[in-house]
Amino acid sequence: MITIQVEYQGDLHCKAVHGPSHAEFSTDAPTDNQGRGESFSPTDLVATALGACMLTTMGILARTLKIDIAGATATVQKEMSSTAPRRIHSLTVRIHVPHALNPEDQQKLERAARTCPVHKSLDPAIDTPVEFTWG
Repeated sequence: MITIQVEYQGDLHCKAVHGPSHAEFSTDAPTDNQGRGESFSPTDLVATALGACMLTTMGILARTLKIDIAGATATVQKEMSSTAPRRIHSLTVRIHVPHALNPEDQQKLERAARTCPVHKSLDPAIDTPVEFTWG
């Protein structure tokens, strides 16, 4: 079990501390929801978690397969719903791996990304298209 301590600091800002490492980061509400947008919003962190989880899961498999995917990137575009209730409507993910791999390994890595823990934890109502480019 991992503990993350979050403290509301006022003015729509929070500070989060990762228990094991004591690493810290701050959040702010987005400008379209009364914040100043001075940091990641809580929903931005969901998008960030998805991209990082997909790449990390691919990296774990790549290590097992003895494949180098260093330099791979994930770009996640978050769209919020335009009607109530306010929620994440879609997270569009574009993953680029700068190395050409054989089709079998590409398929394995794509499957790993699509089955990462964060992707599997998202509500099915969130549209999550994923696009891969290789080489």
